[in-house]
Amino acid sequence: MSVGLLALLDDVAGLVKAAAASLDDVAGQAAKAGVKAAGAVIDDAAVTPRYVDGFTADRELPIVGKIAWGSIKNKLLILLPAALLLSLFLPWLITPLLMLGGAYLCYEGAEKVFHMLAPHEAEHHEAGLEPVALGAETVEDQKIAGAIQTDFILSAEIMTIALAAIEVDNFWTRAAILAVVGIGITAAVYGVVALIVKGDDLGLWLARHARTGLGRGFGRGLVTGMPVFMQILSVVGTAAMTWVGGSIVAHGLYEFGIDGPEHIIEAAAHWAEQALPAIAGVAGWFATAAVDFVIGLLLGALLIPVVGYVVAPAWKAVKHLLPKRA
Repeated sequence: MSVGLLALLDDVAGLVKAAAASLDDVAGQAAKAGVKAAGAVIDDAAVTPRYVDGFTADRELPIVGKIAWGSIKNKLLILLPAALLLSLFLPWLITPLLMLGGAYLCYEGAEKVFHMLAPHEAEHHEAGLEPVALGAETVEDQKIAGAIQTDFILSAEIMTIALAAIEVDNFWTRAAILAVVGIGITAAVYGVVALIVKGDDLGLWLARHARTGLGRGFGRGLVTGMPVFMQILSVVGTAAMTWVGGSIVAHGLYEFGIDGPEHIIEAAAHWAEQALPAIAGVAGWFATAAVDFVIGLLLGALLIPVVGYVVAPAWKAVKHLLPKRA
């Protein structure tokens, strides 16, 4: 009996070691994949705060929470199984789907720029559209639905980049790594977003209750500075959507043998690195983002009339054919 018990304990110890090694592998691969997707994560964090602009302070965190929950569902319930299944059975379909999502981001970004430059024409364009979310009945619901749709595209890019960075063949291990990446990135992004949108409330509390003059002054600085910071972040978020969309489309075209846009991006990055060798990496990144932005803005500008005169009327016609809800 003692020999059998020792053998059983030895087997249990072996299983525990194997499980620990597997968890270490998952954690290491998840960290590596998360670093690879860092650019898209930054874009996601820059885009989201603009969706709470204009709401009262008591609604900011609930809105962020709803968007975060929608992001988790996007990643774990839709994108994770879709990415795994597509990589197994239809890998050729991943790039076209990403390009379609990238085109949507280009349209969103260009529409925001259009609204800044020509608000009356932009409002006329928007009046001809209907909310994509069928159940959205309030402005808040529509904002959340729009944020979750935009998050879906950015999350798709994050999950695809993460999937490409995983160096494990086992299906379930890859699924676990993607799940860890999805949850970790969502927590990090929306945690930062929550801190950003509540910065003015923190400043107000410090201005009233801080024990030192320096603390109260810092609080007053936060209160006066956060509106400007939010406006800047809104501009950065619009630019981020546009350059991410342009980057996705340019890389997709390169995959299909249309390498002109990709060569322009590489040439701009190379020129910037040579012009500013002291900050070559930063200069190259900014040059790449600038060209991606221009590509995305041009594509988005082309899509605005397509959406207004083709997609929106077609969608309305389809809706009229659907049974009416009570």
